[in-house]
Amino acid sequence: MDEYSELFIGLDTSKAKISVAVAEKERNGEVRFFGDISAEPTSVASMVGKLAKRGAKLHFCYEAGPTGYDLYRQIIVLGHECQVVAPSLIPKRPGDRVKTNRRDAVSLARLHRAGELTAVWVPDEAHEAVRDLVRARECAHDALKKARQQLQSFLLRHGRIFPGRTSWTRAHFRWLAAQSFTHPAHHIVLVEYIQAIEDAGVREDRLTKQVAEIAASWSMAPVVEAYQAMRGIAFINAVTFVVEIGDIRRFETAPQLMAYLGLVPSESSTGERVKRGGITKAGNKRARRVLIEGAWTYRFPARVSQTIQARLEGLPRSVREIAWKGQIRLCARYRKLIQAGKLKTVAVTAIAREMAAFLWAIGQEVAPTAEA
Repeated sequence: MDEYSELFIGLDTSKAKISVAVAEKERNGEVRFFGDISAEPTSVASMVGKLAKRGAKLHFCYEAGPTGYDLYRQIIVLGHECQVVAPSLIPKRPGDRVKTNRRDAVSLARLHRAGELTAVWVPDEAHEAVRDLVRARECAHDALKKARQQLQSFLLRHGRIFPGRTSWTRAHFRWLAAQSFTHPAHHIVLVEYIQAIEDAGVREDRLTKQVAEIAASWSMAPVVEAYQAMRGIAFINAVTFVVEIGDIRRFETAPQLMAYLGLVPSESSTGERVKRGGITKAGNKRARRVLIEGAWTYRFPARVSQTIQARLEGLPRSVREIAWKGQIRLCARYRKLIQAGKLKTVAVTAIAREMAAFLWAIGQEVAPTAEA
């Protein structure tokens, strides 16, 4: 029985079935294909039970993907270890051009035994639910932007250019209502595009309100409020950052968070030659986006506006001090980079990287509340 003291199981998941491979603990131990099973929870439980009968300690792994985390949670409840691994960080042989479910499962089992896989952070069910809601609101916002772009493209094709300074204001909508076309089909298109924009706007507003209501009773609500002390991090940016990153205390240092967000420079150095490129863009793109959006606000001198002052009320003194220290440094840093001849986009990206460090520091001062 000792030869089966530990087993490493690779799972290649899909919508309908799961391919299972098993690797024995020893470095040169057998790696064999166990078989294909249904993705139904009953089939998974049966498979785990068969492997556990041999008295082995089971270590499962599968790639993060569209099937989500239900399989992970089921295995954990059954009393075994499980990792959800990052697909982009799985080692691959350059000459291996054959990909099947069976080969993927065997490869996962072998790499899991060797400790070559990188696990991703798995949110709990409540956190995942809030994240899905925030992402749904983001989809609504993207749909609104797309609808607006479609209308502007239609008008531009017909030489209709709004003479005002800002689009999507009341004056702009009055101008849209005054447009007329010779052919009735064009007027139908105009009305449909305007209606699509109004519907998308209503949907976005509705989801934004739902996010605010749900986040108020969420365990991470104190963290969301604390992050809003930072300039450029309003409510939507703060809640997006939290749902994507989770408890920031899981990062031991701020540079680890910067690397996770993909805001550190890439590098291709060899010998005495040192060559650094653009940022890696690894990790979570949504969290990286909200930081870069917020970093543009540091183009202007440091000051506490009425909006920020209202967000600071009730926050711990340590959080307010970190936020003000960050604003002074980042505003000065932006000016220094621009004076050195850096492009605005490069300077803003550097500011976003340092913003992550200040958010990490704030996250050390505020803890989530216990789940109800």
